[in-house]
Amino acid sequence: MKDRITCHILDTAAGRPATGVRVRLELTAPAASDVHPQATKKFESQTNEDGRVTAWLPYSDSNASGDVPVYTLDDVLDKAEEEVKSTSESTEGKTADAPALSTTWTLRFDTGGYYGPAAFFPEVAVTFRVNAGQHYHVPLLLSPYSYTTYRGS
Repeated sequence: MKDRITCHILDTAAGRPATGVRVRLELTAPAASDVHPQATKKFESQTNEDGRVTAWLPYSDSNASGDVPVYTLDDVLDKAEEEVKSTSESTEGKTADAPALSTTWTLRFDTGGYYGPAAFFPEVAVTFRVNAGQHYHVPLLLSPYSYTTYRGS
């Protein structure tokens, strides 16, 4: 099954996919500690030969008991959506045309690792909202001195 958040990078200056770029995905809101106090809501990956991230690997720190918590992206999305829903249901004065339940995520592309120490943009950060149950594809069109991103399909 495909992850609900995917991305790929095209090197527009070279006219090919950007391979081997490290990418980090982080839950920004609600705060990770609100969703699960012991969990770090970060995932990491690296682009393949097509410039795509095919799987997110959880980034985990050991907790006090020595256990290493491991979560899938779907687990985190589901739990975050539950937290947002529970918060919105407890808010009085909710209207029928209230916005869809959403969480906020940030993709961090290590463009400095790709272009080297002279990179003009050592990191590209893209922050976006994810509505419950939807899939999001975030392409990055990259060159040494510019970048563009959009919501793909």
